[in-house]
Amino acid sequence: MKNLVPNPQLQASRISATISEGFNVTTADGRPARLAIIDEAGNVIEAGQEVAWAAWKICIEVQENFWEGQGHLVVHSSPPGDAALAATLIGKKAA
Repeated sequence: MKNLVPNPQLQASRISATISEGFNVTTADGRPARLAIIDEAGNVIEAGQEVAWAAWKICIEVQENFWEGQGHLVVHSSPPGDAALAATLIGKKAA
């Protein structure tokens, strides 16, 4: 399964993970870093531990679904197309 997805070599950062601590992100030289969601215009719309834990939760949930044979290959952090939720997040500053 792992060989079916790309394995890009990051030049300026490192990502690691453990089941109990989730994602750990650093610069290539070991300084602390954080995950962010960036829109198509390059604006950081959300960043920090909340983004890391949301991404980790999605990774765990989709893997568990796969193991259970449920066939749920897509997991969302919130309802897709939820206009009200999207409207509350527009313009929210990154942490």
